[in-house]
Amino acid sequence: MDHKRYAPLKGEARATARTRAAELYLAGCTIRSVAGQIDRSYGGTRALLLEAGVQLRAKGGHLRKAAA
Repeated sequence: MDHKRYAPLKGEARATARTRAAELYLAGCTIRSVAGQIDRSYGGTRALLLEAGVQLRAKGGHLRKAAA
């Protein structure tokens, strides 16, 4: 990428990063892995995921099944 690693994302670049981060996370990647793939910080990536409306997995990464 041609931007500084942690430079603020704005406009279309932010929307693109948000969409890509959500796709990767929903495919099973960790936040840390997503951050590396989109060249952003952990915190910045987490913020993008929350902006995208993604429900973050519980610590440890396992989805909990609904009680019967």
